Amino acid sequence: MEYNTARDHLIIPEYGRNIQKMVDYAITIEDKEKRTKTANAIIVSMAQMNPSIKDTIDFKRVLWDHLYMISNFKLDVDSPFPPPSQEELNRKPDRLAYNDKNIVLRHYGKNIINIIKKACEYEEGDEKQALIIAIANQMKKSYLKWNRESVNDLTIGKHMSELSGGKLILPEDAQLIAISEVIQRPKNKKRKMSSKGGHKQGKDNYGKKRKTNYPPKNR
Repeated sequence: MEYNTARDHLIIPEYGRNIQKMVDYAITIEDKEKRTKTANAIIVSMAQMNPSIKDTIDFKRVLWDHLYMISNFKLDVDSPFPPPSQEELNRKPDRLAYNDKNIVLRHYGKNIINIIKKACEYEEGDEKQALIIAIANQMKKSYLKWNRESVNDLTIGKHMSELSGGKLILPEDAQLIAISEVIQRPKNKKRKMSSKGGHKQGKDNYGKKRKTNYPPKNR
């Protein structure tokens, strides 16, 4: 019996070992025209083995790229697409440039901080006051996502002042969004009992009274 541990490593396991063997056989074919026909037949089988690949953009080119990869770039055929570069496929992705700046009160998110910086540039007036209220409401929503219990409007005003460097002041009489509008708490379902405090005897599907294990009440 041949075990998988003793077999060659599958380059792309999604296509299975039979596809791997078919590709290995195609490499040994000396006639290039026959080799190309065999490669096209393998492409059809690959599409059937991995049907989800048809959802990708330009899936036929992806199949041919996979064929070259399975052959370890040894397959020489007349392909409708140029073979991919082995060096490009093995190249490590570029390192992402992460933002190293520390975010104060990060539960509000960077977008809120950017909006606050922009609001500081507004001239004093009704438009700026309306923007302050809108930002405070959004801050309250963000805070309640981080802490589902409760938050005082004074705390939101304090945090806004800190993030804006004292340039945005929430009015003391400001009415922010209610916590109940942000958090929907589950309602307590109480079991309804009969007004007499006893167990009500129901009826079955035939209109007859159901049998009960409870003793009859003394009248």
